[in-house]
Amino acid sequence: MLKLKINHRLIECGTDEAGRGCLAGPVTAAAVILPDNFKNNILTDSKQLSEKKRKLLRLVIEEQSISFSVAHVMMEKIDRLNILNASILAMHKSINSLIIKPQHIAVDGNRFKPFCNISYDCIVKGDTKYLHIAAASILAKTYRDLYMSKIHNEFPMYNWKKNKGYPTKEHRAAIKKYGITKYHRKSFRLLPEQYHLDLNI
Repeated sequence: MLKLKINHRLIECGTDEAGRGCLAGPVTAAAVILPDNFKNNILTDSKQLSEKKRKLLRLVIEEQSISFSVAHVMMEKIDRLNILNASILAMHKSINSLIIKPQHIAVDGNRFKPFCNISYDCIVKGDTKYLHIAAASILAKTYRDLYMSKIHNEFPMYNWKKNKGYPTKEHRAAIKKYGITKYHRKSFRLLPEQYHLDLNI
């Protein structure tokens, strides 16, 4: 059973990201503040749920949360900052856009940077332990998936609607055949080292 939050006396948001390991598309983060009476028996880490359940939970979270926000950090900035810094930036942007300023931040994972002098805790696998982090993981995942489905129509040969930009065999075979797009992360190893890829686009 997931706990509501860490500090019950404080206004606390949970934050998480999606898309760190992808070859294409943004890294997306969400921040969520849930009400103290929030309960949900299905909500957990987005990776453990079906797409159908994630979509249903997204509606529940958006309707019942006190405040939520989602932020993308795009490919050019990922390449410039590196994926860890870009992920933290996405979290910062999502927290900054909350309509209520949190007094404490619960972060999924083990890395974060201070934000606006707000106290924070990093929790490894926090999306399986706290409801507000799980809620953030659902929003980050569903909003990013929606973005990847939209750009799929622009470059259908990479099948982003299915693989969401992750390094599947199908995705890498398409990169080998067609090259890269403006949505690919040039700083990532897009193909195994035995293949040469021209990144001068």
